[in-house]
Amino acid sequence: MRTSSFLRSIVIGLSLAWIVPLAAQTKPAEKRELTRLLFVMDASNSMNAFWDNQPKINAAREVLLRSLTEIEGQPDLEIALRLYGHQTRIEPGKQDCDDTKLEVPFSPNSVPAIRERMRTVQCLGTTPIARSLLKAADDFPPTLFNDTRKVRNIIILITDGIEACDEDPCAVSRALQAKGIILKPFVIGVGLVGDEKYSLECVGNYYDAGTPAMFDHVLRLVISQALNNTTTTLHLLDVNGKPKETNVPVTFYDQRTGQQRYNFVHTMSSKGEPDTLTIDPLFSYRVVAHTIPPSVRENVSVKAGQHNIITLDAGQGDLELRTESAWGSERGIPVIVRKDGLDATLHVQDLNSTERYRVGRYDLEVLTLPRLTIPDVDVKQSTVTTISVPQPGVVNIVPTAQGPGAIFLKDGSELKWVVDLDPTAARHQFRLLPGSYKVVYRSDSARQTIYSIEKDFTITGGQSITVNL
Repeated sequence: MRTSSFLRSIVIGLSLAWIVPLAAQTKPAEKRELTRLLFVMDASNSMNAFWDNQPKINAAREVLLRSLTEIEGQPDLEIALRLYGHQTRIEPGKQDCDDTKLEVPFSPNSVPAIRERMRTVQCLGTTPIARSLLKAADDFPPTLFNDTRKVRNIIILITDGIEACDEDPCAVSRALQAKGIILKPFVIGVGLVGDEKYSLECVGNYYDAGTPAMFDHVLRLVISQALNNTTTTLHLLDVNGKPKETNVPVTFYDQRTGQQRYNFVHTMSSKGEPDTLTIDPLFSYRVVAHTIPPSVRENVSVKAGQHNIITLDAGQGDLELRTESAWGSERGIPVIVRKDGLDATLHVQDLNSTERYRVGRYDLEVLTLPRLTIPDVDVKQSTVTTISVPQPGVVNIVPTAQGPGAIFLKDGSELKWVVDLDPTAARHQFRLLPGSYKVVYRSDSARQTIYSIEKDFTITGGQSITVNL
């Protein structure tokens, strides 16, 4: 059995997995959210110890009730209370690790009941933190199908003493986060020393508070984060540091779990400024603007109750790939785009199209016959970089009979393979870039190498030729 002589306060924000966060709202009716605050209060035996000239339970109760009075009666807010360590008296060698109970369920007018229950609570038992967290996740009622409000379910856990039931609150916290239940953990330890502090860091973000006044301050801050709308603008910066980039899909990920929280297309307002978003401050975010390549910023936090500006380097220019074709569009020809000097494929763009890229240098490989490599293409801020691919020509290969063969590009004295002939086809047609070529062929009926046929031909853009074999 483990107990503590110090008061700690752990504040953990939890959200049920069915919550779907939204980006900026445009209609006032759509902004309505139902917020549920579940206070999970430690009432174990160690809360009887004195802290700042009064029992710890008295100091914690005073702070909690004062905070509830300040938020009582707010619209779209429901509050509930779970206690633990208050039903079974702890005895030497014996403790009740199931001593946790929802005392006041959720309702819009639950504060009087919470106030009355807190005034009568007796601190008797042990500290089952992990088990209380698990059961607390089920205290939130399901959202009614006809309730159009969005729901935010928050747990605020106030506890004294480290886990006393040989269970692992850190593992519980990680599991709930992995399932998308926990929004963002806060850990406030009061009077903790040494390993006691370290044992709380794995539960959430740790803060140390040495006095009831500091505890009061932190609790107010957490409640503010749970209740206040927090506004944010995302500035997509060009190479000059100006928020001029826009019309880019953006995803806000939960930094801890990787879960998608917001997806939207970046927009400029009617005033030509980045549009305002409503972002939940209980998350730390990984922000990805889906440029080519992506623009990414890690560990982005927003402060509750104020306007935040998030900046992201995302300078872009246009890459136009085009060709003139006597046979109409060559749009079906793909072009592989790679970052300069890298082998990995970044993107595939069709010929005769224009797409936006991050400012920088790129290598192109046009999948014509033969393939055309264009290195060191420089994409500049807010400009169009145009790459022209030579117009292909057409060659018709007419063999006397079916048989194997191939077409080669003549590069000085070297032959570079371009394409094989289909040995089952009676004739062949290929679109080739302008240049000098050689076809090498042998009929299926010819069983000696000396009967191989080779012919040279030249391709001119926009023209068609026939090669008889």
